[in-house]
Amino acid sequence: MFNPDPSDKANTPKLPKAVMMMIEKNNLVMAIKTLAAEENISMDEAKARIDAYENALKVKQQQKLTAIANKQGIDTKAMSFNGSAQAEKDDALVRSHRKSNEKDQDFHQLRHGLNRQLNDMGYKKPLMPFWARRLLIIAIVMIGVFWILWRIFG
Repeated sequence: MFNPDPSDKANTPKLPKAVMMMIEKNNLVMAIKTLAAEENISMDEAKARIDAYENALKVKQQQKLTAIANKQGIDTKAMSFNGSAQAEKDDALVRSHRKSNEKDQDFHQLRHGLNRQLNDMGYKKPLMPFWARRLLIIAIVMIGVFWILWRIFG
């Protein structure tokens, strides 16, 4: 889908910084108009250069995501960079009623990656979860207030 050519980079001059910022903010129409006006080229040529820059930017983002996924231990097969293909796969999975074993396996892989990352950071799980501690404190306060009221009015 994305095929950046190293020889292409030598043929096309670098875009102005303002145009690059517009592209990154998805303001493509303004970027095309600005590039065409600054360099006195046609709108089609400006669009072609901006499309080439967008493709190169997408390739860089894809490489960064792949590198991050590899560091975190996520399988590259689980990541899809093509939205329409992903939607077709999802529809096929819904129709075939995917087995719970596969879901459990995906969840296990996610949990394993998260636990490994937390262990690398040195995080240790508390003995009692925060919500249980809060409920215990509320129960103790209620018992104390009930006992005081019982001693006073009982």
